Amino acid sequence: MKKVEVDKGVKFGGGGLVFIAGPCVIESRAMAIDLAKRLSALAKKLGVAYIFKASFDKANRTSVDSFRGPGIDKGLEILAEIRQSVGVPVLTDVHEPWQCARAAEVCDVLQIPAFLARQTDLVVAAGETGAVVNVKKGQFMAPEDMAQVARKIESTGNRRIVLCERGSSFGYRNLVADMRSLLIMRELGYPVVMDATHSVQRPGGLGTGSGGDGKYAPALARAAVATGVDGVFMETHMNPKVAKSDAANAIKFSEVEKLWRKLIAIDAVVKGK
Repeated sequence: MKKVEVDKGVKFGGGGLVFIAGPCVIESRAMAIDLAKRLSALAKKLGVAYIFKASFDKANRTSVDSFRGPGIDKGLEILAEIRQSVGVPVLTDVHEPWQCARAAEVCDVLQIPAFLARQTDLVVAAGETGAVVNVKKGQFMAPEDMAQVARKIESTGNRRIVLCERGSSFGYRNLVADMRSLLIMRELGYPVVMDATHSVQRPGGLGTGSGGDGKYAPALARAAVATGVDGVFMETHMNPKVAKSDAANAIKFSEVEKLWRKLIAIDAVVKGK
């Protein structure tokens, strides 16, 4: 399996877990920087690799009235500040091809949202930047289908690819996480990450927004690590109840350390450390 180096000592497929965590969307500069500092400090305390994640724009919200974020200009400015002042790699979503080059000037990892995993122009544009590309498997896709997504990125000469599981459509407004998907995607030769919080989402479940069963996210994370995944993605918030996006799924920061310690212990057993 290919090893994918990010920056600042972070590497997917290097034997240890990489934790990707942060708010669904940048709600404010102060909020994003504060959470990045807390998560970075925790990662250093536990001796694990960490990437801060947050979106500058959530273009796929359920309602036209939903909060989308500060936009690309202000959002990238905040992410650049976090990368420099906190000293951690950063990840953000891109939704349109023109955003990729701009985001790659600031971010170490460009993320392709699950809804857009088959959008060839977007996937190719992300690959052309040379940045690490984390592609979320579409809820409507079989894990084997990700081979063709990887080929699109490879066509640009970029092999810095990470594949991410975030659940599959299971009837209306529900998802199911098939742990076989993690193993199947890993057979494609690239590191695999489990998105524990989006995998318990209930898309559009609140009518004007998405609901979810966040209480199950830690269990899915533990199960995924037991399969030998290379990283765990989780949305985190100081107070999920007031989060402006994915409030039903985010893990409260005060609960993160206990969960990360369990995941590290499971990973050590599975990988024979």
